[in-house]
Amino acid sequence: MNGNAARVARVLTGILMLTALGRVLTGQTAKPYEHGMPTDWTHHAVIYTRPVTAQQVANAANDPRYWQQWIRQNMVRHLAIEPQIGAEPRLAEREDRLATRGFRGIVPEQLRGDWAMDMNAGATVGAGNFPAKYSFSVTTANCASAAQPDFVVFNTSLAASGTQPSIIAYDNLYSGCSGFTTGPNTYWAYDTRVAGVAARVKTSPVLSLDGSQIAFVQTNGNPGTAAKLVLLKWAANNGAMGATVAPTNVTVAANYPMCTAPCMFAINLTNGGGTATNDITSSIYYDYTSDTAWVGDAAGLLHKFTPFFKGTPTEIRTAPWPVQANSVAASALTSPVYDFVSGNIFVGDAGGYLSRVNNTTGANATSAHLDFGTNGIVSYPTLDVYSNKIYAFVSNDNSTACTGAAPCAGVFQFTTTFTAGSSGTETQVGTSKAAPNPLYAGAFDLQYYTSGNSTGNLYVCGNTGAAPTLYQIPVTAGVMQTTSNSMSILTSATSTAGCSTVTDVQNPNLTGGAEERIFVSAKNNGRPTACATRGCLISFIDSPWQKSTAYAPNQKILVGTQIQVASGTTTQTSGTTAPAWSATAGGTTADGGVTWVNQGAISAVPYAAWQANHNYTVVGTTILGSNGYLEISLTAGRSTNGAEPAWTTVPGSQTVDRAVTWINAGTLSTAAAQAIGGTSGIIIDNVVSSGTQAGASQVYFGTLGNEPCTGGTGGCAVQASQSSLQ
Repeated sequence: MNGNAARVARVLTGILMLTALGRVLTGQTAKPYEHGMPTDWTHHAVIYTRPVTAQQVANAANDPRYWQQWIRQNMVRHLAIEPQIGAEPRLAEREDRLATRGFRGIVPEQLRGDWAMDMNAGATVGAGNFPAKYSFSVTTANCASAAQPDFVVFNTSLAASGTQPSIIAYDNLYSGCSGFTTGPNTYWAYDTRVAGVAARVKTSPVLSLDGSQIAFVQTNGNPGTAAKLVLLKWAANNGAMGATVAPTNVTVAANYPMCTAPCMFAINLTNGGGTATNDITSSIYYDYTSDTAWVGDAAGLLHKFTPFFKGTPTEIRTAPWPVQANSVAASALTSPVYDFVSGNIFVGDAGGYLSRVNNTTGANATSAHLDFGTNGIVSYPTLDVYSNKIYAFVSNDNSTACTGAAPCAGVFQFTTTFTAGSSGTETQVGTSKAAPNPLYAGAFDLQYYTSGNSTGNLYVCGNTGAAPTLYQIPVTAGVMQTTSNSMSILTSATSTAGCSTVTDVQNPNLTGGAEERIFVSAKNNGRPTACATRGCLISFIDSPWQKSTAYAPNQKILVGTQIQVASGTTTQTSGTTAPAWSATAGGTTADGGVTWVNQGAISAVPYAAWQANHNYTVVGTTILGSNGYLEISLTAGRSTNGAEPAWTTVPGSQTVDRAVTWINAGTLSTAAAQAIGGTSGIIIDNVVSSGTQAGASQVYFGTLGNEPCTGGTGGCAVQASQSSLQ
């Protein structure tokens, strides 16, 4: 793009953002957010870089998903101020309860948890699945006292009954809400059986744009033989754990739009001949603009529904629908994603292929065989709308390119118009084996979203045949680079526990400077101290360097795979061009008015404490001081034979410890919390400053194993504060 075109694009983008933002804030238009803000699995699967062409700007102006992404990354929702009756006076009680989950206090290497609710033994959102969150305002975080409180929805994967919900929602979510003592309120809890037939919701739910409806797939058993797509209208304060409500089952589609909540309508998933099919791997994808939904099934069929939430829900069953997505061989499908630009739906399958299906004609094209693992492709593909790229996550590429001539795990990039038999471009992310762990979807960083040309990094948890490891994949101008950077082993080196999807959270409003974090979990043997070698949720700072930017002391950025920490006692401004960074732990870099201290490579490994009269023979040794700051040795020698030194709390300053000189490298760049069995996918909530009332900036997930939480020991629905945000 030449200079004039770039300037025009920037002006158009600015006008678009200001116009739309003004409409949102003043309520002068019904587009696109008169109904609030849904967040579900689909918002991880479809992403947008900054629109730069006139066509992209025009598309973004009318695309609810683009503005949902923009608001999620930039808008601040403040918790409504209300009397704090029974809330903070019981903080100690709440923290005692949370201590059972490793959330004691706000200390280094721990996430703060606000609540964890028991959904009963064996309950789980599921690996690779996500809860769903609805906020009725983009400026206010609403408690139960509001006419329309924010709520979050969890599937349980358990058989529905009068005492066990198949799907449950919570409101009064935030610790700053009145009446918040040991956790949120149950907003509704439903038994969604149809005619008494067993019902388990084992995939992610999705929300309508106005939040009044939810849709999901339920199966009749575990794994079951038949599935139904369910649309449900919920009612507030309706049911509880141990005392569920059975919504009215509407049997005629035309009656569903007028039914009184709580009510539901179920559509049997079948093949073209009416034979029942199952689904325990594919979540519904919903397009807000066309009111169309798609879902896959275990027979390899892609189903299409329109109208969906806005009219009489109807499955299209005229040829060629439902479509066999894989033109090579039928196999259970992953969750699909829809691209309005190319008009294609993309879906992976258990056979190890990626397919694209034309939404109008049903014509399909299937890639070459990509995944040779026992479960094939299990994760939804990720679509970058404006770079016209689709990413598939593969557990075993059938190569001999990794350690010991073993196969590799890999991420494959395709264009959104790839031809049949295409192999795409692969970036390998660690070793694999014949029966590997699944490779779940990764996440792009803020640099990628804001670049305007799809330049940044993709983070993924790979090494599916050995210890789960976080990888960084550079992407330049939309082209995925073929070499990845290994960043951190999440577990003990001998562990073969699997890991989760990756979520990236950008918070531009944090007091003390903007911060961006990667969230990922390991199923077992977590390295951070807080995880006690069990399942573990870990966050890593991945904030990029930015030119001419004010950086506060102890603010951290990620350069390559190393953390750099702003030193000193006052906020300073970075230079206009990136400096030549020190690559040595403890080394410093001058950058305009900022002096950075290299904290070393990003890592989940806990740091050792200081030892008296110890011979520190290696320059660059890192310890965690008793004051919570990292200290890196600049000289070798023996430490003081006595009390621990009086460490300085100023990053970049030095402490003399007998023969050792230490440099303060700031506080930890990681945080962690125990999560038995690991976590489901993680959804984010809000980007606020640390001065905002407690509880308004969160992540939500479900545990994959049983652990103590409010109400009992079982699968937990969890809200945790984004690390360092409170």
